[in-house]
Amino acid sequence: MKVLVVEDHPMFADGLVALLGDLDGVEVAGHAATGERAVELARETRPDVVLMDLHLPGMSGVEATRVIVAEQPGVAVLALTMLGDDATIHDMVRAGARGYLLKEATPEEIARSVAAVAAGQVVFGHGAGTRVLAALSNPSKRSSPFPELTGRESEVLALLARGLTNHAIARKLVLSEKTVRNHVSNIFTKLGVTDRAAAVARARDAGMGE
Repeated sequence: MKVLVVEDHPMFADGLVALLGDLDGVEVAGHAATGERAVELARETRPDVVLMDLHLPGMSGVEATRVIVAEQPGVAVLALTMLGDDATIHDMVRAGARGYLLKEATPEEIARSVAAVAAGQVVFGHGAGTRVLAALSNPSKRSSPFPELTGRESEVLALLARGLTNHAIARKLVLSEKTVRNHVSNIFTKLGVTDRAAAVARARDAGMGE
């Protein structure tokens, strides 16, 4: 079983490579520190499993997952991240990930999860699993009037519709203002609008922001 490690923190990446290298029947196919490099290495090495961080410089782990799974439907992507919010988990699932672990997972849990997704199972670690089940049991919570938006973009749009500034949105979602500005720009593009007022009008017409 070949595993590609995607992680931009050098010490954490070294630990993962060492952990996987000690497992019987596991070959570390390579290590990438950016989403773009992950896509390149996935094409070159054809791994069975991609252990994917999400907060990466450049292309995000979500987008890298989407590209890798589209090109290699048989690859199993297992998210391993600090991000455990609903929007990020849902975005990874929609991108094609087969599993989601938080970085607080033990080495044993990581090893078991890698083997499980390689065998075709779906794995969600503690915390992530309860959020996914809650969303599945409440379809109205996960539905969006704008399916072209990611979960995070939908959250930002709903807060825009409530009249929050970028600064206030950043504080509420624990994001940087630059990240919020990027989300707002993506929202404008996907909704086909040119300014904040038009985006807010569309959101409110769809019942968002109440």
